[in-house]
Amino acid sequence: MLLLLGSGTTAARSSLDDNALQRGNGPEPSTLDAHRCPEVACGNILRDLYEGLVAEDARGQVIPGMAERWVVSADGRQWTFHLRPGLRWSNGQPLTAGQVVASFRRAFEPATAAPFAVHFDAIKNATRVLRGEAPPGAIGIVAPDERTVVFRLDRSAALPQLLLLPIAYPVYLPALREFGAQHTRPGKLVSNGAYRLAQWAPQASVTLLRNPRFREAPAIARIDFLVTEDAASELQRFQAGGLHITETVPPQPLPQLRKRFGAQLRISPYLGSMWLGLNLAQPPMRGNPSLREALSLAIDRDKLTRYITGLGETPAYGVVPPGVADYTPAALPWSRNTQAAREALARQRYRAAGYSDAKPLQIELRYNTSTPHRRLNLAVAAMWREVLGARVTLRNEEWKVFVGNRKQRVITQAFRGGWIADVNDARNFLANFETGSVTNWSGLADPAFDALLKAADNAASPALRSAALRRAEAHLLARHAVVPVYFYTSKHLVRPEVQGFEANPLDHHPSRFLSILPVAR
Repeated sequence: MLLLLGSGTTAARSSLDDNALQRGNGPEPSTLDAHRCPEVACGNILRDLYEGLVAEDARGQVIPGMAERWVVSADGRQWTFHLRPGLRWSNGQPLTAGQVVASFRRAFEPATAAPFAVHFDAIKNATRVLRGEAPPGAIGIVAPDERTVVFRLDRSAALPQLLLLPIAYPVYLPALREFGAQHTRPGKLVSNGAYRLAQWAPQASVTLLRNPRFREAPAIARIDFLVTEDAASELQRFQAGGLHITETVPPQPLPQLRKRFGAQLRISPYLGSMWLGLNLAQPPMRGNPSLREALSLAIDRDKLTRYITGLGETPAYGVVPPGVADYTPAALPWSRNTQAAREALARQRYRAAGYSDAKPLQIELRYNTSTPHRRLNLAVAAMWREVLGARVTLRNEEWKVFVGNRKQRVITQAFRGGWIADVNDARNFLANFETGSVTNWSGLADPAFDALLKAADNAASPALRSAALRRAEAHLLARHAVVPVYFYTSKHLVRPEVQGFEANPLDHHPSRFLSILPVAR
């Protein structure tokens, strides 16, 4: 099939090769050590270099990876993965279950400092190993033979979803022992995925080539992940014909973007929630649920998503976004009311909280410095003033200062919060409000909420686990411990000759599922 493009597009297209995909990838990846990857930029590349026990298809569904099949015990506490026959590393060496287990042990060593290791606390002894209280060999992951990996858990967990994280990819330990930190460099990195590392030009690009040892040859021979830290510059590069796919799209009115790019603009739901946090450890939020509800009711989420964010985001009345696997989100009880009805109720709650025109609420709303964040928080502040008569002071802070203040919970009152899913699991969002969680920026300490999370952890089946998590979310919303605002969308520009780019909730797009149609020049 030959793709014919208009003359302007053809001219812009001339610098692109039909067999080499040019992908915008945001900032420079911090590492290509799968166990230490903390961000999207390295995750995108590692997803092409490696394959875990399970993988994800173009639509984000869990599919067999190194493991051709797996079974779980009736109580959900033992998972057995059976590896495909003939697995090979990119250097041709056999890949065995024992090597998979050894890689996991390295991932959980305290010295590795793996950022996502905490998500695996359901695995027997994982937390003790992370803390240095037990040797790596004590972790509940074993290989009874060369093609079997067994996980022993202390509680039920969404293990296949967790195994999609880069920390679960097998790192080739002989290269690590020989080269140390340099084992991630071209010529030294050994992987097991559809591609192998060919070049890494700092602050410019990472180039991958087909891995001839992988069982299924991908359609595209070469992938170039290009550093595109500035979204506006990335857009210009796309328009000039230097990219097939952008990492994001800079904020612009959606109608203009659609008119300009048509079907090349890809916007889809994303497992991310934006909310406003409330400092429950300090006045005026502490012990005043009526005030917290009034602030939530007064926000016109439809206006915010239509006129302020404007790139397909949807109003949020809960914490867990739609699209999370095996979960039906809870919602605030007045989510279906008209905005006029919500505002009337907001004024009632405001008066019940002890405030009035004669005694207005004085509140600070904090956010990290960014033009989009400023626009959103200006709009929220205006709504609080107009509906409630509150006096709102905006505080914008440099990122590190903002994060420090949010964490300390001393001077914050209301502040920007939110979460992007690490894994497609409802608990990943709700854990941000668990007592003692490092991301519990609101300082919520609610034994009933914690008990519901524990009930989910100990549930005898996935259905019971999901039900317990939904009760936990409903309880959190009933306490008005957080102000949901909107659910995120993913935003990309994709050239028409790129095939196989599918919307999915985690916004993961492995290159092995993509292809490029030849373009007439």
